[in-house]
Order: sequence, then structure tokens, then C-alpha cells
Amino acid sequence: MAFVKDMIRMWLRSWKRFVSIAMITLLGVAVLTGIYAGCRDAFLASDRFFDNQGMHDIQVLSTAGLTDADVAALRRVAGVRKVQAERSQSVTIDVDGDKSVTMQEIGTNGIDQPYLQEGRMPTKSGEIAVTKQFIKDSGHGIGDRITVTPDASEVSDSGESDKQAGKTDAQMSDSPEFPTELKIVGVVLDPQNLSNPDGYSAMTSFRSTATSDYTFFAPSDGVTGTIYTSVTLLVKGAADESTFDESYEDIVNKVMNRIKGTTKTDRQKARRQELLDAGQKKIDEARDEANRQFADAQKQIDENRNQFNQQIDQIVSQQSAMLGTVAGTGSATDESARETMRETVISSSPQLREAKAQLDAAQSQLDERKKSAEQTFQDKENELESSVPNVRWYVQDRSSLGGYSALESDLSSIQSIGNAFPVVFLLVAVMMSLTAMARMVEEDRGLVGTYTGLGYGRLKVAARYMLFALLACLIGGGLGLLLGFLGIPAFLLVVVQGMYVLPGVRLEYDWLYGSLGIALFVVGVLGATIYACAEEMRQTPADLMRPKAPRAGSRILLERVTPIWNHLGFLSKVTARNIFRFKSRLIMAVGGVAGCTALIVCGLAINDTVAELGTKQYRDIYRYDLMVVANDADADAMRAKLQADGRTSATMNVRIESGDLANGEGSEGIQLVVVPEGHVDDLNEMITLKPVTSGWDGVRKLFGMSDSGESDKQNDSETVLGDGGVIVSQSAANALGVKAGDTVNLTNGDGMQVKAKVSTVTRNLIGSDIYVSESYYGKLFGSGSGTSDSGESDGSNSGGSLIWNAVYAKLTGSDDAQIKYADALEKDDSVTKTMSCADMAASFKFDLMGAVVALIVALAGGLALVVLFTLANTNVSERVREMATLKVLGFFDREVHRYVNREMMILTAMGVVIGLPLGRWIGGLLTAALNMPALYFEVEVKPISYVIAAAATMAFALLVQLFVNPVLDRIEPVSSLKSVE
Repeated sequence: MAFVKDMIRMWLRSWKRFVSIAMITLLGVAVLTGIYAGCRDAFLASDRFFDNQGMHDIQVLSTAGLTDADVAALRRVAGVRKVQAERSQSVTIDVDGDKSVTMQEIGTNGIDQPYLQEGRMPTKSGEIAVTKQFIKDSGHGIGDRITVTPDASEVSDSGESDKQAGKTDAQMSDSPEFPTELKIVGVVLDPQNLSNPDGYSAMTSFRSTATSDYTFFAPSDGVTGTIYTSVTLLVKGAADESTFDESYEDIVNKVMNRIKGTTKTDRQKARRQELLDAGQKKIDEARDEANRQFADAQKQIDENRNQFNQQIDQIVSQQSAMLGTVAGTGSATDESARETMRETVISSSPQLREAKAQLDAAQSQLDERKKSAEQTFQDKENELESSVPNVRWYVQDRSSLGGYSALESDLSSIQSIGNAFPVVFLLVAVMMSLTAMARMVEEDRGLVGTYTGLGYGRLKVAARYMLFALLACLIGGGLGLLLGFLGIPAFLLVVVQGMYVLPGVRLEYDWLYGSLGIALFVVGVLGATIYACAEEMRQTPADLMRPKAPRAGSRILLERVTPIWNHLGFLSKVTARNIFRFKSRLIMAVGGVAGCTALIVCGLAINDTVAELGTKQYRDIYRYDLMVVANDADADAMRAKLQADGRTSATMNVRIESGDLANGEGSEGIQLVVVPEGHVDDLNEMITLKPVTSGWDGVRKLFGMSDSGESDKQNDSETVLGDGGVIVSQSAANALGVKAGDTVNLTNGDGMQVKAKVSTVTRNLIGSDIYVSESYYGKLFGSGSGTSDSGESDGSNSGGSLIWNAVYAKLTGSDDAQIKYADALEKDDSVTKTMSCADMAASFKFDLMGAVVALIVALAGGLALVVLFTLANTNVSERVREMATLKVLGFFDREVHRYVNREMMILTAMGVVIGLPLGRWIGGLLTAALNMPALYFEVEVKPISYVIAAAATMAFALLVQLFVNPVLDRIEPVSSLKSVE
């Protein structure tokens, strides 16, 4: 019992160490669990929402539409739980100019159901539910009536135009058609796009997650057409797994592979044969109709000729009667004479000659028409095989959805930061625990020797300190779990919900991860405690009961530098010896401070990197000031508007399409930029195309070598777009690991997927641009996509085979004037979208990353404060007799303060000097791990960030002095100098 009481008294005396260990554990566990828990809560909420709304596991698209036979074939695939055929139509609506809208049929089998936010779901023809984004942009509300206009160049969800897909007239007549006079009855959330239109991210979006501006949801009532735009499927067992786990991907991939096997091949062939049969049927029907018309025409000619012949025969009979000629004997001579008389009658009458000529001409014309029609039908039959292209199926999973991929990427990248930072916290915790517990055991060495001499086992004596450290870890870890699973996630979810709408999100505790988080720090701190105890208890009880022998005197390296050493004062020399003679204390102090400083620098590095993205992209990489995009039908009018305004100093016509880039690592939505033939050199005037060295990107990032820096000699010259491959922007290539020379799957705006060679990867930080020349585009996709009637190419619609639907322009005037002009231009009816580089450079923000950085810097600052407090407290406790001696020698309190604090400030400064470059290196490690679609983090640390990190650490050191100085003042010289013996 006395042993226990003494142990408790010892614990109470060491309350400062207890608080230090508990606080370090609290911060470490909070960092380890907090960011993870916040992302996990968002992941779980998203997964529940997707399951409740029946988000499809697999989506099948076709270049020729899908039929009931395709649906039946997919239903027979093993592992498919539900199948739903869906119809959609592209329309436009006037919202400050024409905006694209996808009219989407609400499925009847419970797949891809919109989430009702206001009003009710539409049930009758003409009723629709719209998204909040449309309500916000248009000013309409529930109960309002709107009118939409079907898109003349109707494009299905697969992106395949009717012309490109080779659809027959019958097929086009079976395409989905929706009512155009509509009434808004509800506001819904599209499960395929969770972007928050009311959040701050809506104003600073740098990537689009939708192929159209808005999506309207309508019931099946009133929708016509038997051709489906897509077929969506649910997979058996997939709903039981988290949609973001590999187990879910494995289940879905098995079914996708089955579909991509015989089902896809067979149905592609069958569908093409259906189109061929439909084409042949139309040809046959046209031939039958032509033959019927020709037969009618021939009958009419024959009737007219019979009437003509009867009239001639009557005249001949009359003339024969007058001449007394006997007719009708039937001899050959009589027939010859009669025919001669007919010819004579016809030739003697101009009217009869004209009538006969008309009959002969009609017959000749009919014969020619028959011959021509038959030749036309023969040509059509010969061309039918080549005019109907091969049908292509696209089998996609959820990752092909832009909104889904953006959410997963954002949360996964933030989670990767949460997985990296606790490592530094753990190392610092172990170092500080070793320092604190080693000093605690050393202070009690006499008592330890007494207990072991009295027969107490070493384990039982060591348990006093192990239980002390364990209790501190458990209390600190418990509080850390509260902060990690409640405080930090609540903060992160506020930021996440500013970017995405997550219905039903809630804070959840992960027992396994939380327990392992505490256990990790318990093992680390207990390990340090056991090591400290073992070091002391290796001695005999007699040695332990005697005071520890003073450290043997030795010279430090600085003493050998005579010019410096001789100019130091007495106290400065004592300070230098105290710092460098005690190596373990030096390493622990400098290492702890360096770790904390590095964390602060790392957080600020991420913040600076994100803050500079906009400026680097829209000032340095993009040399144009304005990008204007129009619908294909309005491209000429848009260019005429630009020219009439007279605000441009240089322009370049391009074609921009939304597409997809894919390889073995996954897929990513991209912006495909087609450059007119003969104008590829102009692209370098509008965009900086500096190649990057793909093979060393990761290594260079780890060592802080920027792609735009002088360390990369290859970047001094720009590349020129050629006809041998595409140029992929670095921000697109990074997420998928694409490098120059690779072959990738490229999908254009018409949904055509081809294999393309990557010629170069160029520096790019925001967006996923891929540049391709007109000739290489034609080689990849053919000349049917996005074309106008003309066959020449001079960069304008009036003379180009492609429709140049976008313009890069350099503007005159200030940034404010350019932004104002871009806003005004976007309201023009001929303009779909404008992008002002000045506006994007000024307004670009990545709020989620900024919030995480602020959190990390705050926690790192807290850790720095705790570390400095622990070091200072340990330093004082080790040197109580020394401080007492100084007081006996006549040192005033302020002089004692300066004597002790000077060492701490020097050690802190040394830690800062090491921590600054260390933080820069760790920042490169973390940003290298952030593979986010449409973003490439080019590490940037501003000089002011180094100053802030250093100043903050030094300020914490000064703050700690306020706690340490009163402790120094309370040291009593007489009691402190009493001998232990």
C-alpha cells in the first residue's frame, strides 16, 4: 500500500510531464483520426446516398442507341441484379443566352433516382424537376412554366451524333423526344453530380462535372421513342460494399468483364445487322414504291397510246371507205398498206405528229427514269455496308462520372495528408516521451535503488513509470479521439458541404481505427518509457542509491576554433558547453523543434502551392486573355460579335470538345482542343507549351525542384504541336501516370473512342487540356465529327472541315475591363461560355485544401508549444542544483532567466534552421501524393512562409519562458544544494 501511495505522490509531483505527454498524444491522435474521420464520414454519407438513390454500378452506352434486345441481353448476364433502360434528349433553354439541357427520363426500376429537395416529383407529361443550379441561375421557381428547344444537332448521352452514328431515318424517328412546354414541380439533386450550387466552390470551380449546363428530370409519360440512350445496371452484392473500396470495384469489374466479352461483341454485331436490315428494308420499300409509280406511269402512257392509235385507226378507216378500199382481209399486204396509211395520216397532221412525239418522249423519259432509279438503288445497296459504321458499346462504371470522380479524388487526397502528418507527430511524441521519462526515472534513481534493494522486482518498480506514461497516453488519447471524431470532422464537413451536397451526413466513430490510433501512441510512448527504465535499472541498487556521477569534462568542437572561442564571454562559453556536451538533450531538443517547424512549413507550403496555382496557370501558362465557346450553330455569329466589338488584339479559332482520357490506371474527363491546320504555330502564342520530364517528376518533386524552375534545362524551349500525336497537359497526365510515348484511349465529344499516341506532356497546373492537330484528329476520328459542309481548312467555319466553336483571344484594356467585357459577352445569345484569365487568376481558390492546411498549421503550432514546454521543463528539472548554485553565487533572477532561456532560444533556433528545409522537403512529399483530377501541385513556398514558421516557433519559445521563469524563481538554494547522502 505504501508503494502505491508513494507512486501516486510521485505522479502528482510530475503533473507537468503528465500534461506534456497527454497533450502530445492528444494532438497526435487528433491528427491521426480527425482528417481520416472527416473524410470517412463524407465517404459513408456518399455511399448511403448512392445506395438509397440506386446509383448505377454499370452504364452501357452505344453509338447506335440501345434496343429492347440489348436490354434483354444485359439482363441475362450473370451477376446483374437490376437493369433499367433510360431515354434522354439534348435541348436548349434561354438563361442569359442559350444553355444546354439534358432532358432525363426518371427510371422506373429504381436506378439513378433524383433526390427530392423541394416540391414533389413529376408524374404527368409536361412536368419536370430541376436542379438548384437552374433555379439559382434562371430565377425560376416551383410552379413556373418554361419552354425548351430540341437541339438541332441532337447528341445522345453517349455523345454520338446521329450523323456520326450512321443512324437511319427510321432510327432517328425512334429517338427519344420529350415535351417542350414544361412546368416546374420540384427541385432535386442529381445523384451523378453532387456539386453544391449555393456553396463558395460554385464561384471558383475549375473543373466541370457535367456534360451539359443543366439536367431536367421528367416522367415516362409524354416521352416518345423506342431507342434508349443508355442502359444502367445494378450488380448483385455491390450495395453491400462501400463504393469507394477495392472490394466494390472487384465485384463490379467481374460483371463488366462478362459484358465486355461475348455480350458486347454479339450485340454490337446484331445491332449493326439490324441497322443494315433496316437500311435494306427502306431501299426495298423505296424500290417497290418506285416500281409502283413507274407501273402507274407506264399504264397511263399505254392508255394514251391506245387512244392515239384508235384515233388514227378511225381516220384510216374513214379514208379507206372514201377510196373504196376494202380493209380487214388480214393479209400481210393489207397490214403493210394500212400501216403506211397510218404513217401518212400522222405525217399529214401537225397535231398528230406532236401527240406521237409526246408519247414517244414520255416513254423514253420513263425508261430513263427506271434505269436511273434502278442504278440508284443498286448504288445504295452497294454503299449500305460502308455507310453504316461498326456499332460500339461503351461499358462504364461510376468512375466515369465527373461528379463522382471529383468527390472521390478530393476526399482521398485530403485523407492522404491525414495519413502522412501523424507520422511526424508520432516521432516527436516518442522523442519527447523519451526525454521526459528518462529525466523522471533519473530523478528517482535513489528511490529506484531503494525499492530494488528492498526486494521489489524491477518490473514492479518500472511499472510506476509505465503506468504513468500509459495513463497519460490513455487520457490524452481519449481526448484526442473526441477531437478527432467530433471536432475536426465537424469542421471538415462544413467545408466539404460547401463544395458538395451530402444528404444524411453524420459523425461516426470507427472503433478499430480509434483504438489502433491510441495503441500506436501507447506503444511509442511506452517503448520510450521502457527504454528509459531499462537504461537506469541496469545498474546495481547500490549504484542507483548514490548520486549520478557528474559528466566527465571534455572539450567541444567550438573550443578548437580559437578566434571565435577567445572572443566569447564566460557565460557564452558555459552556454556553448551546456548545449554541445549533452548530445542526447541536443538531439531531442533540436529534433523536436525541427519536426514542429517542418510541420508548420509543410502546411504553409501546401497553402502557398494552392494559392499560386491560379496565377501560374492563368498568367504564365495561358497567354490569352479570353476564351469564348459557342454552340456549333452559333459559332459564326460568336466570331462576328467578337470582331464587331473590336476589343481583341489577336485571336485564334479552335474547336473544343468534352471528352475522356483513359489508360490502365483509370479515366479522367478532359477538354479536347483541336487546332486548325496551318495554325499550329499560333497555339504557342496563346499557350505556353513547355515539356516536362515525366520520368523524374516524382523525384524532382521530393527534392523541391519545380517544373518551372531553372533546374530543368528541357523546359527552356517550347514544343510545337505536330501530326504524330497529342499533347497532354501535366494536370491531366499526373493523375493517370501518363508520359510521353504512351498510348492512351481518347474519347471525343461525339463519344468515339480511339487509341492515340502521346507525343509530349506539357506543364499545366489547372484543367485537363489535350491538344491535337486537325489532321491527326481526322486520322483518329474521321472527318464526320463536328464538321461543316466545306472541305477546306483555314481556321474559319466558312472554310474549314471542322466547326471551330471556340476562340482564344488577347484583349486590350485593364484586368477589370477584361473581366467586365467577358461577363457582358457571356450574356450574348451566340455565346455559350466565356472564361476570363484575369478573373480566374484573381478568384481561383481551393477551399477544402485551405481548410485542411489551416487545421494542420494550428495543430502543428500546438505541438510546437507543447514540445518547447516539455523541453524547457525537463531542462530546468535537470539543472536545479546548477540554478541554486548560480543564485548562491549572486546571480539575480533575471540573470538566471537569461542564462537558462538563452540555451533554449539557441536550441530552438537550431531546430528552426533544420526544420525549414525539412518542411520544404516534406511539403514536396505530400504534394507528390496529391493526385487529383485537373490539378497538378507544383510546390511553392514563399519566403514569407519561412519567416512565419520561424517567427511562430520562436514566439512559442518566448511564450514558454513565461511558464518557466516562475519555476526558476521558486528554486530554493539551501534545499536544492542539500546532499542526497
